[in-house]
Amino acid sequence: MKYVSFTTYFSSPRTGRYLIACANDTKRCIKLYKANLKVAQAFHPLLGCLEVVLRNGVNDQLTTHFADPNWIINQKNGFMVDPLLTHTNKKTGKITTNRFILNSVKSAEDKLRKRGIAITSGRVISEQTFGFWTDLFENHHYKILKGRPIKLFKHLPSGYGRTQVLNELTKVRQFRNRINHNEPICFVGVSIDFSITIGVYNSILNLLKWIDPELINWIKDIDKINATVTKGLKI
Repeated sequence: MKYVSFTTYFSSPRTGRYLIACANDTKRCIKLYKANLKVAQAFHPLLGCLEVVLRNGVNDQLTTHFADPNWIINQKNGFMVDPLLTHTNKKTGKITTNRFILNSVKSAEDKLRKRGIAITSGRVISEQTFGFWTDLFENHHYKILKGRPIKLFKHLPSGYGRTQVLNELTKVRQFRNRINHNEPICFVGVSIDFSITIGVYNSILNLLKWIDPELINWIKDIDKINATVTKGLKI
């Protein structure tokens, strides 16, 4: 593809950063843009595995915690509306209420209803985003749930807990949003640099390892991230 066509299809503002990083070498710019896509593509299998393992694991923990396999539906009048989720700003006096989890569940139910699909716990759970599961490790929900979500991470290093897990989950969530919106992941400043991206890769490995080290061995044959990044750096 000629550079003029490339910028027409992918827009000059979006591709300009790649061109700067490639010292105005248009051919190299196009290759780097495609390399960025390939690295993003390489992340999807691992992100998918982590999301499924996290979702199923937290669901199992909360099913046990509430002694209710339908907790995600029944707790709309339980922990999702706990008084501890309402706060008053000491300076302004403004009252704010966190209804993220509740609204996420209601939104999932509405989607199913509009599609004429029966509302079941399994379907509502499947509709939830990575951010939904991450939010259960935020301090407000974590306290209400008496720290139950952390029990999924049976292999945490000594001294590690909610804060470390949340930090890693947040890095992964933010990165996941970037690649889903086709944002560049091959830069630090104006330089071609995948170090932040590799940092997220390590966060994914940490989370899987903290749940069960066997998961690291299981993903080996679908993990192409390092190899893809290495190719990208050779452009």
